[in-house]
Amino acid sequence: MTHFQEAQESTDLAKGLPMVAEWDPEALAEEKQWLRDLEGRGTLARWRGYLSRVGPGWMQSAVTLGGGSAAASLFAGGFLGYKLLWLQPVAMLLGIIILSATSYQTLTTGVRPFHAMRRYVHPSVAWIWALASLAATIIWHFPQYALAGGMSQDLVKAVAGKEVRTWVFGMVFLALATAITWTYGRSSRGVRLYERMLKYMVWMIVLAFLLVVCLTGVKWGELWRGFFCFHIPTDVRGVSVMMAGFGAAVGINMTFLFPYTLLAKGWGREHRRLSRFDLLTGMFIPYSIATSLMIIAAANTLPGSEGFQNILADPNKTFVPATLAAKVLAPMPMGRIVFDLGILGMALSTITLHMLMSAFIVCEIMGWEPTGWRYRIAALIPAPGILGTVLWGKMALWIAVPTSAICGVLLPIAYVAFFILHNRKNFLGDQKPKGMAAALWNVGMLLAIVAASASGLYYLYVKIPAYLKMLGM
Repeated sequence: MTHFQEAQESTDLAKGLPMVAEWDPEALAEEKQWLRDLEGRGTLARWRGYLSRVGPGWMQSAVTLGGGSAAASLFAGGFLGYKLLWLQPVAMLLGIIILSATSYQTLTTGVRPFHAMRRYVHPSVAWIWALASLAATIIWHFPQYALAGGMSQDLVKAVAGKEVRTWVFGMVFLALATAITWTYGRSSRGVRLYERMLKYMVWMIVLAFLLVVCLTGVKWGELWRGFFCFHIPTDVRGVSVMMAGFGAAVGINMTFLFPYTLLAKGWGREHRRLSRFDLLTGMFIPYSIATSLMIIAAANTLPGSEGFQNILADPNKTFVPATLAAKVLAPMPMGRIVFDLGILGMALSTITLHMLMSAFIVCEIMGWEPTGWRYRIAALIPAPGILGTVLWGKMALWIAVPTSAICGVLLPIAYVAFFILHNRKNFLGDQKPKGMAAALWNVGMLLAIVAASASGLYYLYVKIPAYLKMLGM
C-alpha cells in the first residue's frame, strides 16, 4: 500500500469528539501554543505548568478507587498485614504503561480508539473490547451502590444512632450522580468542574485513610519490608489476594474511558507529555497512597477480630468488607466516621464515572455522537445498579465472579491490541516510536500483558472452578 493510499484510508476514521467544537477554539489554540512554549523550559518549570492543566488522570484514579480496590486492600491487610504493600503500586505502574501508550496513540493521530482498533487490528477485537467494557461497567455498578449504601448506613448509625434503609441512600446517590454526569460535555467549564470535583474527592479519600492510619499507628519496620521485599504468597488464599490486587488496579473499561476523556478536552500532540505527567500525578501517586493506607489500616485493625474470622469461615456472607472495617473501628468514633467517609467517596466517584463510561461506549458502538439526549440516556444505562443497595449480597456470587473472569481474560486482549497499534507504521506514521524508545515501550507493554494474562488465567482456571464447586455444579 502506498503512502497516498494509507493517507486516503485514514480520512474516514472518526477523529476527536464533537463536544470540543462547541467550546472556545481560541482558548484551546492558546493552550497548545502555551504547551509548545513550555517545552523549552526546565523540568521543574514544566511540572509547575502541567499541574494547572491536569484532569483525565484524576478521573482514572477516581474510578479505580472503588469497591474492588477497597476489598482487595482490606483483605490484603487483613490476611497478610503489610506484606503486600508493594503489589498495587506495581500493578498500577504496569497499567499506566498501557494507558500511556493509549494516550500517545490517541493524541498523535486524533483517531478514536474504537475506530483505530477496528481498522488496524480487527473489527472483532474492537467489538469485544467495547462490549466487555460495557458489561464490566454495568455489572460493577451494583457493588458501588451496595458499598455506598452500607457506608452511609453505618455513618448515620455512628453519628445519630439511627438506621436508615440503604435504598433511600441509593435514590439520593442516583440523582446526584446523574446531575453531575450530565454536566460533563456541555461545555469546557463543565468538564473542568467535573474533573476538579473528582480531584477533591480523591484527596478526601486519601486524607480519610491517612487519619485512620494516624489513629491506629504504623509499624515502620514492617512498612519498609512490605514495600521493598516483594513478598510472593505461596498458599491459595495469599495468591487469591494478590491476584485480586492486580485485577483491581486497571479494569478493561478504564482503557476505554481514558482516551475518550482526552479527546473530550480537545487535547492533541502538544499534550502528550502533559498526559503522561497527568497519569503519574493524578493516577499512580493518589492510588498508591490510598491503597497503601487502606492496607495499613486493615493490618492494624482486622486480624484477630471476630468479624474477620467470620469472613474466613464463610466468605459468602459478607459482600462489603469495608463495613466490617468500620465496625472494627467502632471504639474510635472519629476513625470510624472518617473511614466511612473515605469509602463513601470511593463509591460515589466510581458511580459517576461508570455513567460517563457507559455514555462514551454506547454512543461509540451505536454510531452516535456523545452529545444531547442520546448521550444523557446512554449515561443512565448502569442506573439499575441502584438495586445493589438491597440485592448485591444475593447477586454477587452469580454475577461478580463470572464477570471478573470474563473481563480478566479479555483485558490482555485489549492490551495486545494497543501493543499492535503502537507498532503499526500505517497507523502512527513517522510518529511511531523508534530505536531505544520503541524497545522500552514494547518491554513495558509486554510486562503488562504478562501480568494481566496471569490474573486472567487465575480467574479462568482457579476462581471459576472453585465457585462452581461451591455451587455444586
